Amino acid sequence: MLAERIDALLPQTQCRRCGFDGCRPYAEALAADATGLNRCPPGGPQLIARLAALLGRPELPLDGTCGQEGPPQVALIDEEACIGCAQCLDDCPTDAIVGARKRMHTVIAADCSGCELCLPSCPVDCIHMVAAPGLPAAPLAASMIELRAFHYRLLYDTRRARLAREQAEWRGALRASLGTE
Repeated sequence: MLAERIDALLPQTQCRRCGFDGCRPYAEALAADATGLNRCPPGGPQLIARLAALLGRPELPLDGTCGQEGPPQVALIDEEACIGCAQCLDDCPTDAIVGARKRMHTVIAADCSGCELCLPSCPVDCIHMVAAPGLPAAPLAASMIELRAFHYRLLYDTRRARLAREQAEWRGALRASLGTE
């Protein structure tokens, strides 16, 4: 399926900068020729070239309305400023933020895709984006991009499965408490 081949090329940051609710919906829209192939800032010109070749479309410059390409970044929480509100936990598509309510939170840098979805949810602005440790600021090699995308996809899929399981358990417990089972 074309959408799967496109999705396999995407960086899997799930950042939504493309205007879609994650990489897979963007891939599906590209497969349906319903959106531009230049809407992924994390993928940058390298991704645009790969998508253009796959889809037989002309390369375009990155759509500036989606953001700018930049070096790989990760979230960093100022632990002294963190109030433990836990609002950032729900927004992280890879479960890279760990902590508990009324406790300090931290980011597992290796699992952070740099999506920036946690930034707007923080009421005290204690989350900042910093250069990803151990990665060069220059464009990454294709093999490194693919490895990172695989890792983020695995984390994202694992999170989605966990949330679905928790939702099913909650519904089951609710039905049991109401005596509707």
